[in-house]
Amino acid sequence: MIVQLDHTTNATSKRIRIIFQAAYAVEAKLLKVVDFPPLQRPLAAFLNGKNTFYGYHKNQNLKGVIELKMELRSIHIQSLVVHPDSFREGMASALLQFVLDTHDVKSFTVETGLDNHPAKNLYQQFGFQKTKEWDTDHGVRKVAFKLIRDGRIN
Repeated sequence: MIVQLDHTTNATSKRIRIIFQAAYAVEAKLLKVVDFPPLQRPLAAFLNGKNTFYGYHKNQNLKGVIELKMELRSIHIQSLVVHPDSFREGMASALLQFVLDTHDVKSFTVETGLDNHPAKNLYQQFGFQKTKEWDTDHGVRKVAFKLIRDGRIN
C-alpha cells in the first residue's frame, strides 16, 4: 500500500531516514564512493523539508519511499529508495507508477549515479530519457533523466 507520509513528525521522519540510510549505503558501494552526501542527511532535513514523501508499506512496515520536489508544471524525483531487504520486489516500480498516475504535471525529472544501473534501467523502462551527464564535487558521475507527458524532451 502506498500512502503520503507526514514527514513533519519525529517518528515518521526517523522511519524515512532508516530506509534512506540502508538504501544509500548500498548505492554508495555500487558507485564506489566513501563520502556520499545522501548518507550525511540529518533527521532535521526530513522533519523540516518542503518536499512530499510517499511510502510503500508491506505488512504494515515502511519498505520504500519516494521524495518529490513539486513545481507548478513539473516534479523532480528527489529520491526513490527501497530497503535492501525488499530489493527486486517491484516496490520502486510501484512507487514510480503511483507518482506518474496521481500527479497531473507536464514533466518529471530525476538524477542518479551513472553507475547505478538498476535505477537507470527503472527510469528508462518508464520512458525517461537521458538529458545530461556530469561529475559532482564528491567524485560521482551523475546522469539526469526527463519524462515529458507528450513524449518530447524540452
